[in-house]
Amino acid sequence: MIRVQAVAPDSLGAALELIPGTELLAVNARPLEDFLDWEFLTADDQFVLQARLPSGEEIEYDVERPEGLPMGVMLEPPRIRRCANHCDFCFVDGNPQGMRQALYIRDDDYRLSFRYGNFATLTNLKPWDLERIVEYRLSPLYVSVHATDPVVRRWLLRNPEASEVVPQLRWFGERGIAFHTQVVLVPGINDGPQLVRTLTDLYGLGPAVLSVSVVPVALTEFSKHALVRQPTREECRAALATVDNFAARAVADRGAPWCYGADDLYLQADMLLPPAEWYGDFEQRENGVGSVRYLQTRIQAARLEFDGWREKRIGIVTGTAMGPLMPQVVADLTSATGAHFEVLALENTLFGSAVTTAGLLPGKAVLAALKDRTDLDLALLPAESVNDDLLFMDDLEAHQLATQLPMPIRLSHDFADALMGEKVAA
Repeated sequence: MIRVQAVAPDSLGAALELIPGTELLAVNARPLEDFLDWEFLTADDQFVLQARLPSGEEIEYDVERPEGLPMGVMLEPPRIRRCANHCDFCFVDGNPQGMRQALYIRDDDYRLSFRYGNFATLTNLKPWDLERIVEYRLSPLYVSVHATDPVVRRWLLRNPEASEVVPQLRWFGERGIAFHTQVVLVPGINDGPQLVRTLTDLYGLGPAVLSVSVVPVALTEFSKHALVRQPTREECRAALATVDNFAARAVADRGAPWCYGADDLYLQADMLLPPAEWYGDFEQRENGVGSVRYLQTRIQAARLEFDGWREKRIGIVTGTAMGPLMPQVVADLTSATGAHFEVLALENTLFGSAVTTAGLLPGKAVLAALKDRTDLDLALLPAESVNDDLLFMDDLEAHQLATQLPMPIRLSHDFADALMGEKVAA
């Protein structure tokens, strides 16, 4: 069952007089299960909608959609499909106690994979899910493979019932579904010969596998350190050598690298990042692949539009992973704007120092770093560190943080989005 949360004015939903709380039952007599059904089945110019108003009255609408008029219906959040795996390296299981309940939900939902690029293992699919993915052409999906050896993968997932991933991906590929995939590198388990096998198997699936990223496992202070550990520098270098071999093969065969190491893998290996051209369209940048080079390309593309920042003092808040990599980004920013930038690479006081990504920084760590910085004209904060409600991981709200700081703050995805706007007054 799906229910209306809000209706935009001047939309088709408003014209139909749909109101919050209305249950959307069926389109063309086909029951609506979730937002996918709603979006795909209402895409036609004409359809019949069955709904139940909050009063209990059921209404049937014969809908003719004028060209360009949106439905304008926001649905209540869907029930998330929970993960049936029990990975030793699961980041959610490494959360400290006392956080908001939503942060303890382990999702494994192919719908969110299609919509938002969340990685899913596809281990909880039912027969009707397979049919639905193909019918609605939910492509590309983002899939956590980790290992293609069935025994190793089931061990990593701690799920003895996990289906074999290669036949599963092949079946989808034969039906036109493509994938971006990832391998979370767990040293001693899926590196070395197992990584070679995994990449070989994925490469053998042909164009259905659009890319594969190799990402070093990330552990919090509260993770299962007795069962899993961070890779060493030499293990990261060995993994990158394997990645490079497959990337070179893919460039020769297909004209693109196909296989990528995450920025953090290069950082932990103490090796230089590839140039921006290596990453193509940066399709896995949200997974930390090519993030630094993407920032640089965005800054370079916006160079002519920066204005009014000369001699301003701007702090850039980030995690410790980006700290060593940020100077090359700052050099581009300085050249483009004439401002003075200072990188504030903050240690994570919530999850522990091993968690180095900027997106998981708690608001209190930002507050502690900035509360006495009266010398800064502006602070740029990573936009990925807050959710849609502007809450940091520790529930500090961004507006509340702003009231406690001596300088204005801006949330930024790529610096250009924050610095191309209206200039902050002196």
